[in-house]
Amino acid sequence: MKIITRLLFFTNRQIFAIAALLILAIALQAAIFLQESVIPATSPEEKQWLAMQARLDSAMAAKPTKVYRSYPFNPNFISDEKGYRLGMSVAQIDRLHAFRETGKFVNSAAEFQNVTGVPDSLLAAISPQFKFPDWVGKKDKIWFKEKAVAARTDINRATPEELISVFGIGPALSERILEYREKLGAFVSMSQMEHVWGISPEVAGKLRERFAVLDEPVVKKVNVNTATMKELGQFPYFRYPLSKHVVTFRSMNGAISRENLGRINNFPVDKLDIIAVYLEF
Repeated sequence: MKIITRLLFFTNRQIFAIAALLILAIALQAAIFLQESVIPATSPEEKQWLAMQARLDSAMAAKPTKVYRSYPFNPNFISDEKGYRLGMSVAQIDRLHAFRETGKFVNSAAEFQNVTGVPDSLLAAISPQFKFPDWVGKKDKIWFKEKAVAARTDINRATPEELISVFGIGPALSERILEYREKLGAFVSMSQMEHVWGISPEVAGKLRERFAVLDEPVVKKVNVNTATMKELGQFPYFRYPLSKHVVTFRSMNGAISRENLGRINNFPVDKLDIIAVYLEF
């Protein structure tokens, strides 16, 4: 009764505000009630799945990281991604790239460590996979003389008839070998047999049984810094578009040296030691 009496002394605006607050409170209580009634309780099956989730998360965390199969590689051409997979830091990778930008190469594991600053533990883990070109440490050697063996003939003196006598070599392949030799002036290694189109590794092996590079060859030199794109394209190892990459590289970076050949786009690094014999710098 007292409350009603007191309400008689409130203005209409105050009475409206009190009523609005009461309605809002009732609406909030109703919303909470409805929400609890709509959301179903967790079923026993769901409880089991939730209980297993922690174990699944733990198992995923303990799952071993993917192991990448490692192959021999030239450390001069380590990319950002490969360096990361090897365990190198960003700073170590950047130091290697900065060194390579000067046109220089690392030629040993020790030099790689001096340039990059990798710790001994990492060097010991990755250096067994390092593979440097054959000419590293043999820079004065301009050809690849092989041991003279009875019944072996110098490949640079081989005749068509002698080549055809090898099983797997017919007139077409014999002619192709001689044309390749003519363009180069001479072969410097029997490994070049596999560079001749159409010769399989098996046939190349049979050629090595009959022939070898016995005398110092007289090769045709190509000046990589003055030859035109057309002249470079006639060199069997360049062709197009590699000859275009050579011209582009020297126009942007200046003179090409033996040490920066590998920086040319799409350069066949695996043949660098052979190709360099035929080049003038």
